[in-house]
Amino acid sequence: MANLNINGKKYAVDVDPDTPLLWVIREQVGLTGTKYGCGIGTCGACTVLFEGQAMRSCSLPVSAAEGKKIETIESLEKNGQLSKIQKAWVEKQVPQCGYCQSGMVMATTALLRNNPNPSDEQINASVSNICRCGTFQQVRDAIHAVIKA
Repeated sequence: MANLNINGKKYAVDVDPDTPLLWVIREQVGLTGTKYGCGIGTCGACTVLFEGQAMRSCSLPVSAAEGKKIETIESLEKNGQLSKIQKAWVEKQVPQCGYCQSGMVMATTALLRNNPNPSDEQINASVSNICRCGTFQQVRDAIHAVIKA
């Protein structure tokens, strides 16, 4: 039995301790905004905030997450309002297929919470998610829009 804190709610899940956190979030908890991409922690589609840091949930065993604060894309919308980052994503028309975007938004959320005025080099290092549609320039434009706001 693992006790998890996801988006401020407590969940007790009966899974093997080696089960990737991604599958617990999606299948046990029912939050499907976090996506499966590569399964080896490379692409970033599965990025969540783990104790405030961007973490690839497909390669993180649920046993490592017990008692830790986990935030998913679903946590960002408050009272029906998108976060500043989500609004910038819409305004700058970042998503094309959109599959990787929840992971990119979460990586950006961690970056801007920890560094509200990052350089392009810091953005590149922190938002290392893969987008097969190639929306990296739009992502950077959206991040800069949030910084300026």
